[in-house]
Amino acid sequence: MKNNILIVGAVVIILGGIAAYFFWPQTQPVPEPVHVQAPPLAPPPAPTPAPPPPQVIETPPAPPLPTLAASDKFILDALAGIIGNKSLMKFFHTDRFIHNFVATIDNLPGRRAPMSVMPVKPASGKFVTAGTESDLTISAKNAARYTPYVRIAAAVDAKKLVGLYVRLYPLFQQAYEELGYPKKYFNDRLIVVLDDLLAAPTIKGPVKLVQPNVFYQFAVPSLERRSIGQRILMRLGRKNEATVKAKLREIKQELMLHMHEKKVERAG
Repeated sequence: MKNNILIVGAVVIILGGIAAYFFWPQTQPVPEPVHVQAPPLAPPPAPTPAPPPPQVIETPPAPPLPTLAASDKFILDALAGIIGNKSLMKFFHTDRFIHNFVATIDNLPGRRAPMSVMPVKPASGKFVTAGTESDLTISAKNAARYTPYVRIAAAVDAKKLVGLYVRLYPLFQQAYEELGYPKKYFNDRLIVVLDDLLAAPTIKGPVKLVQPNVFYQFAVPSLERRSIGQRILMRLGRKNEATVKAKLREIKQELMLHMHEKKVERAG
């Protein structure tokens, strides 16, 4: 099995990083206090001066969207902002970020997800197995390789994430059209992907494997026939899988609520 386990986490992490860019607190300069000198006590008292006109503080507008071709720095800066520094950048590829994200999401319900278009780097270390060749399983230790990414995904605020997704939708839609879907909508595909991921079965007990060639496969044929997105989730480990699914449910619920109030913008 390839180290493409981070695709699912990208659904949450990438949009969550974008959300951090817009919702990060913006500091405003604090005006210096105005000291009014008391009038002299000698009669007759000086007339009270008219109060100064009220000062209006305007909220700065949201940052304009970049063009799709120039969006890489925008997205990566947003991801770095979610933790206050650029240490998160090491998990992501920096070229054609939105294009690769859209292509990866589009691939998840299928059988394969090419490594060449993945926006995230593979987890460190090798895939860990347990048992003998005739009784091979995924090792319980393997889940630790993905835990840092799952923790980041779990920390994302789903409400802010979806609100920003709607705002940034034109960029995702443009990338989807350029992928070869001029008459279809990326949001429809995203809903399909969320439903497919949430339908992944939860496997109780050790996950049995076979290795007919270079890569491992699920020993149970019905599991091996599942989509690449579901197979990724089934390899995360039960605890990580439950965490990711819970966040995906939050995302879908917020997305559907938002679409009920205000439809996601569609080009054309």
